[in-house]
Amino acid sequence: MRKIFLAVLLIGFIAYAGINFSENLTPYVSIAEATASNKNVQVKGLLDKNFEPRQSGGEFLFNLRDEFTGEILSVKYSGIKPDRFDEAYHIVAIGKYNPAEEIFHAQKLLIKCPSKYEGQQPQ
Repeated sequence: MRKIFLAVLLIGFIAYAGINFSENLTPYVSIAEATASNKNVQVKGLLDKNFEPRQSGGEFLFNLRDEFTGEILSVKYSGIKPDRFDEAYHIVAIGKYNPAEEIFHAQKLLIKCPSKYEGQQPQ
């Protein structure tokens, strides 16, 4: 009886962990998919050079440009401008699109800078 209880408990725990894990996954999507989604997603893009990023109080505003389609996404990040933002090659914004404001609210930003080792020959 005790073994059956432990087996049921273990199966229940694994199912619970699997469901929570799958709900917390944040997939990479295109800008078009991000604007159509009502879930948290990760959007990767290039910094749009036609829009000057600005800090407004506790929010940092900038535009991402899809490197394949050229589509633009306005991003509002709750926080200050990240270090090395101006050197970024790619920017990944993690958050959710708000259709009423037509802006992507990012809770987290990942800055992808070119490697300092890029282009160097191995010794």
